[in-house]
Amino acid sequence: MSRVTLLPAGRRLMVAHGTALRDVLFEHGVEFPCGGHGSCKACRVRLLEGALVPDVAERERFSEADLTAGWRLACRHGIEGDLTLELAQWEMPVLSDQSRFAFVPQTGLGIAIDLGTTTIAAQRLDLTTGHVLAARTALNAQARHGDDIMSRIAYALEGSAAELTHLIRAQLGQMIADLGAASRVVLVGNTVMHHLFCGLDVAPLATHPFLPVEKGRIRLTPSALGWNLPETTVVEFLPCIGGMVGADILAGIIATDLHNADGLVALMDLGTNGEVVLAGQGRLLCTSTAAGPAFEGARITMGMRAATGAISEVSLHDAALHCRVIGGGAPRGLCGSGLVDAVAAGLNMGVIAPSGRMRGKHMMLAEPVSLSAQDVRQLQLAKGAIAAGLKILTAHLGATPADIDRLYLAGAFGNCISRTSAARIGLVQGHVTPAGNTALLGAKRALFEEPLAWDALAGRIEHIALSEEPGFQDIFAEEMRFPD
Repeated sequence: MSRVTLLPAGRRLMVAHGTALRDVLFEHGVEFPCGGHGSCKACRVRLLEGALVPDVAERERFSEADLTAGWRLACRHGIEGDLTLELAQWEMPVLSDQSRFAFVPQTGLGIAIDLGTTTIAAQRLDLTTGHVLAARTALNAQARHGDDIMSRIAYALEGSAAELTHLIRAQLGQMIADLGAASRVVLVGNTVMHHLFCGLDVAPLATHPFLPVEKGRIRLTPSALGWNLPETTVVEFLPCIGGMVGADILAGIIATDLHNADGLVALMDLGTNGEVVLAGQGRLLCTSTAAGPAFEGARITMGMRAATGAISEVSLHDAALHCRVIGGGAPRGLCGSGLVDAVAAGLNMGVIAPSGRMRGKHMMLAEPVSLSAQDVRQLQLAKGAIAAGLKILTAHLGATPADIDRLYLAGAFGNCISRTSAARIGLVQGHVTPAGNTALLGAKRALFEEPLAWDALAGRIEHIALSEEPGFQDIFAEEMRFPD
């Protein structure tokens, strides 16, 4: 056994020789966005005591001065002796849900689970009263093998699909053990999480046209999952809608009652894939856009998730930039909401042109965090894909995005983003409503409905493949430009 000391938290761990360092550090807030390939430097730690011999990947990414100072990539090493490491504790809040909603009382207890690519939220409810009896949140254990869905798919296709399935089933099994027994369990998640949890082949999701192996509602037994629940417990994953539009979006429709809305109403969920749903004229249209992970702070020069140390807000006062850092203290990086604010401020200052061209290579936000020209480009690609998707969906109903009566923004990003900044960069416009964790709320509401109702709703939704839409590339190029 080796003793591993983590500073500044002062944690001391006893770890078996040969254990991968990333398996230890993942539980203590260190992220591995590239899945452990040594390409992103997000898992860097500083070696204070002990030995970690730098490999080729580290020598390519660190200067000799950095290596001498002790900087290493945690994903490249196993533990072979006592170590003292300095790491930043990136505490990441997981968005839960405390919304009240109408329901028809049932008997028994239920558990609703939002299985996200990065985070998991689960709640146990009394189905007679609708009261939440217990809740658990966690970082998805699969994230040590890549923090976005494409990295997860790549890892699965390398022969590790069974490992990812086991990881998530075991993690959820422990969360359910902590929550307590239930007669019904409803899960929602994107198409990749759906397939990995259910043990389905993810290979078709890796290439065009990204069609799921199975779209419908899937029922599994507790014994098949390895969960310590009565075999009579009904465990079901809500249906996917199609092409990278998963059960989490179906849950979002349920949560916002979008299928019963009057006028023209939209739901938008921004992540690695940006999903958009539009309701109007008795129809439900949806699409998935390759937004890229910029809204989550990934592929941004100093990007990070909305965690301690992230710049989450940037405002312009008296020609000077002012930054809000989550948790206070010195900034460590820039998360999605801060990125949108920073670009909006840059446009207002004239540092960034409507074309996206930046005056200079960097715009300093707060030492040592800056915005680069490449970061602006990443945001342009993400917002262009989303705006193009919304434009094409509204065109199918003979309308434009300006005609939308109400737009729900789902998830933590929707809660954090400044609507003024979002409008300034041309991402959204009109009556925008932060909707919170619609996936979890929808899963809870689904506990009170007959499963056939989920299937019927999923069957109503028309999936629009943007790549097959005439003129999509031209619309996408137009929407990449920022408003003058």
